[in-house]
Amino acid sequence: MPLTREQLQERLLALHQASLELVKDVSLEHLLEQIAKAACQQAGAQYAALSVSNGEGEPITFLTVGLDGEQVQKIQHPPVGAGLIGELMDTEHALRVPVIREHPKSVGFPKDHPEMIPFLGVPIRSGSEQLGQIYLTNKMDVGAFDENDEMIIQMLAAYASVAIQNARLVEQMRGRDTTLTRRNLDMSLLNDIASTLTSSLDLDQILEHTLALVMNYLNVEAGEIFLLEEDKNTLRLVLHRGESAEVFWNRKTFRLGEGYPGIVAQTRKPLIGSHLPADKNFIRLELVRAGFQQIACIPLLSGENLIGVMNTATRSAEPIDERNVEMLVAVATWAGLAIENAQLHANARRLAVLEERNRIGMDLHDGIIQSIYGVGLSLESAKHSLEAEALAKEQIQRAIDQLNHVIRDIRAYILDLRPRQLGNEGLINGIKRLLAEYRANTFSETNLIEPRVELDELSHAQSVALFHICQEALANIAKHAKAKKVEVSLWTAQDRLLMEIKDNGQGFAVDKTQTALGHGLANMQTRIRSVGGDFEISSTPGEGAAILVWIPYPNKS
Repeated sequence: MPLTREQLQERLLALHQASLELVKDVSLEHLLEQIAKAACQQAGAQYAALSVSNGEGEPITFLTVGLDGEQVQKIQHPPVGAGLIGELMDTEHALRVPVIREHPKSVGFPKDHPEMIPFLGVPIRSGSEQLGQIYLTNKMDVGAFDENDEMIIQMLAAYASVAIQNARLVEQMRGRDTTLTRRNLDMSLLNDIASTLTSSLDLDQILEHTLALVMNYLNVEAGEIFLLEEDKNTLRLVLHRGESAEVFWNRKTFRLGEGYPGIVAQTRKPLIGSHLPADKNFIRLELVRAGFQQIACIPLLSGENLIGVMNTATRSAEPIDERNVEMLVAVATWAGLAIENAQLHANARRLAVLEERNRIGMDLHDGIIQSIYGVGLSLESAKHSLEAEALAKEQIQRAIDQLNHVIRDIRAYILDLRPRQLGNEGLINGIKRLLAEYRANTFSETNLIEPRVELDELSHAQSVALFHICQEALANIAKHAKAKKVEVSLWTAQDRLLMEIKDNGQGFAVDKTQTALGHGLANMQTRIRSVGGDFEISSTPGEGAAILVWIPYPNKS
């Protein structure tokens, strides 16, 4: 039935108002719902649906109006693009059908689908591209949709095409703005990392700043850094920031291939644990009990060299995306290079100090000791020529004794100055070498009691710590104790390896240990605690002293 002029003006005005509302809306999801509702109102339909396609004509959104949530849930399956829906996807023209079941392309409805009789479908097009389709069924006031309904919905589809494209452009702009913002944040982080890492050669400062910047960037609750030890097979936890420190420090070392850090160190590839409670390969169960859900482990590399592993852990279940992983890898590369530079700088300084100590020791031995020894020989000669002068003889003997004492003291200082490294000889052979040098310089008796078992499980870091502690102890005994005998003993007991260094020297008051041992005590404490051990000192004035050191070690005896 043709529309009167007044009716046509009324419908066009309503369509105009609806189109204005569509242009206002820049949210694509809400816009599609508004288009479907407007189509229902304009055509007087009971049901409406809107399908939006991707660039290849495949539907990516199918939205309905007129069906409540319960009805939608009962329908066996959503539309699959068959029947009249599929027909409309392949045409540029509207499709108006009085009775759906009578159309040759009809394939029926799935189970529990409402009964629908008349159908009006209009494609939403932009030039040659089909953006989607509007579907209407069940005309409420008359039996079927007419040409006036088709014309109005086609006009609505034209407005909808412009509105959909505008909404997509806005979404693209927002996406680009978000991407640009994230890139700016990434560049800011990399710039901060570069500024921090290139302005310092202090290892602790580099580690602290790197971890702090990464944690702030990812907004995670905890982070940690492992560094590779000299044995190239052990990772040691050197830094933790954030929550639950005691949980992270509960496991301080990993071997290559062991746990997440060990796997990352071995493969040199990032590893993301996205759901730790369900991951049977994650062996640090204390973190799971503390509520941590995810962990990102990134290798710290400098060229081909593995420096360590950086981990960040969070209680959030939101996935760590690929962009964040790429950013962590970039940061880890910077950090690995800076850490290696700091380590090389520290090694260079240490080598310079050792070379200078060695030079001083050689100068003392070749210059001062020889000169003093020459004076002593001259005094010995003078003593023999003054056999009749008892007083002069006594004074010369006292001078000779004093010179010999000075020579012993200088030899002891030389023993402390000369640099020593463990090398590849093993702990027992290294200690034997220390005792031989001590005996040659102090003319004291030495004894080594070796352990009853082979120390196969002893790491290089543990061996180095015990070696240097023995060196420090022997140097202190040579300088202060005036001991005639020194004994070093090693044995295993109760998952520990113990080392005791005893002397029969003059001893000291334990409450004045710091004064008696100087920096040696602090050095020993730092070394032994770096490998998870501890030590104690016992001494009585006039009765010698003993240093007992122990480290964690599996007792297989």
